[in-house]
Amino acid sequence: MSFVEELRWRGMLQDIMPGTEELLNKEKVSGYIGFDPTGDSLHVGHLTQIMTLIHFQNAGHKPVALVGGATGMIGDPSFKSAERNLLDEATLQHNVTSLKMQLAKFLHFGDGTNDAKMVNNYDWFKDFKFLDFIRDIGKLITVNYMMAKDSVKKRLEGDSGLSFTEFTYQLIQGYDFYYLWKHHDCKVQMGGSDQWGNIVTGSELIRRQDQGTAYAITTQLIKKADGQKFGKTESGAVWLDPKKTSPYKFYQFWLNTTDDDAKNWIKIFTLKTKGEIDSIIAEHDAAPHTRAVQKALAKDITMRTHSEKDYETAVKTSEFLFGNGSLDFLAELNHKGVLEVFDGVPQFEVTANQLAEGINVLDFLAVHTQIFPSKGEARKMLQGGGIAINKEKVSDIELTIGTKHLISERYIVAQRGKKNYFLVIVK
Repeated sequence: MSFVEELRWRGMLQDIMPGTEELLNKEKVSGYIGFDPTGDSLHVGHLTQIMTLIHFQNAGHKPVALVGGATGMIGDPSFKSAERNLLDEATLQHNVTSLKMQLAKFLHFGDGTNDAKMVNNYDWFKDFKFLDFIRDIGKLITVNYMMAKDSVKKRLEGDSGLSFTEFTYQLIQGYDFYYLWKHHDCKVQMGGSDQWGNIVTGSELIRRQDQGTAYAITTQLIKKADGQKFGKTESGAVWLDPKKTSPYKFYQFWLNTTDDDAKNWIKIFTLKTKGEIDSIIAEHDAAPHTRAVQKALAKDITMRTHSEKDYETAVKTSEFLFGNGSLDFLAELNHKGVLEVFDGVPQFEVTANQLAEGINVLDFLAVHTQIFPSKGEARKMLQGGGIAINKEKVSDIELTIGTKHLISERYIVAQRGKKNYFLVIVK
């Protein structure tokens, strides 16, 4: 299947410049996508473009990932309501380095004809003098042409206006395309549909400067079935960096998608074939409660973004919190990992000395911690079989909680009823 056909059946294709599909079917082509280094991690909103580059490489073409060390200093105004804060050079360089490492997890980089390549537009802009730029490049594109872009018109019609700095962004991104076309034989630029205006400015520069021909493809902006923005949760963006979003939370993001979203997203965010996806959807429709599509989607993208081990830990964590899974996996986690698993779960502390001496279970539940407001309530639920320590039911009111109950020599997990967990940490 060709690259464009791949995007089309997966529901990713938005706009394509005439002649692009014919070019890609005829020869091996270099094509690029730009990534804005305004942060030191990509998030799930970037995954559509990452998947585009993966499909581009799998179709035999050469993907070029441009990290915008120069354009990041300005900020893309496309469909933004206000101007962004500008970052200093040191911060931008740190972000660029971080993004390069993340992209290397998804694409095969090297010196081969089909290997991915990383470029930074700061490399060709850092010595470009302002007067030279406006004389040699600025004269090629009229203000009328730039003002006609929807992204510019919307800002001009809004309350915040548009600074000259942001107004020049499309010219600078357009020059990126020209530079890569001239020096790296990059004939295609790809991006989200909000980038169409910037991309065609680049192809127009190529035509006017060197009478060359360049091509463009954009992908659909992903939204949830209910119209809400994709990639956002109540706690904010879902990051690819495990330090910002733990693999467990990343896994849960995909696992908790609706049926309609999961059926669309498994096409976009996995490399599964049409036959495999049709089979998974049929299995899901036969027994929706098994959530076969969500599980397949979450497994695939978690393993590729993080690792198989991270995926397995996420599954065990889910089984523990929402089913009858064991606590053994906690021994494999560091303290930060344990706290991430129990994020949002009430936590209490006891001292090592207190535990060494032994604590009566009722005192443990209602005095040393506030799992229960009183020993009377703790006694009542314990006798009713509603208390578990480390997933084991407790019925003996004379039980002594001691060091033998510690997990990884530091934790005790108490459970009140089926869903109420409490983490007790020994200090």
